[in-house]
Amino acid sequence: MDFTSSYEDVIPPDVLPDYEWRETRNAAKILAYTNEVEFEEITQVLREFRVCETDITDEGGNESAVPRRLNRAFRELGWREGRHDTKLVSSLKIMPYRAAGEKKAIVTETEIVSEGYKVDNVKGRVALDVEWHAKDGNLDRDVGAYRALYDLGVIDVGVIITRSHDEIRALSIRLGRVDGFKTTTTTSLGKLEPRMTRGDSGGCPLLAVAITDRCFRS
Repeated sequence: MDFTSSYEDVIPPDVLPDYEWRETRNAAKILAYTNEVEFEEITQVLREFRVCETDITDEGGNESAVPRRLNRAFRELGWREGRHDTKLVSSLKIMPYRAAGEKKAIVTETEIVSEGYKVDNVKGRVALDVEWHAKDGNLDRDVGAYRALYDLGVIDVGVIITRSHDEIRALSIRLGRVDGFKTTTTTSLGKLEPRMTRGDSGGCPLLAVAITDRCFRS
């Protein structure tokens, strides 16, 4: 699947340069025109977000200050954590055999409940996850959840905020944390790109936003 570039047309010019962007199926433009309020709130959060020195120099894993700060910003705008569960009810109806004196059908129902993955932030018809420095398997979970939610008609677009591995790694070295962000098995734009191009999100438009060193303010 090829990347598209509709984000160049709709992301505000004061937000666009600070991040690295990837999308499939013109996700940014679909987001902007189908979920206008949510689009404005996403760009507002990105505009106000800054990487602090302690975000780079302090170890924190997937519970670091960056996802906490971003998720809190979305919570304050009315976004909430969500999970879509699926319930399947199977009904077997045994019809009566009149010659044997049976008068009523016998119905046996079986219920199967499948719990879905949690999404960090849901509002309107948009699902958004923050994956700063977590295990890269989280990306499979996120993209799979978006695909299922889209196929069920629950969302119009999925958004993942992650990081640029090379730029954040270079920043950590400049700030004196030479052993920081060197692993290649954690979430980053480079890990998300192949999942996007091979079509893991199915028909769901997917927008990836990567935090770069241009978000850093000393």
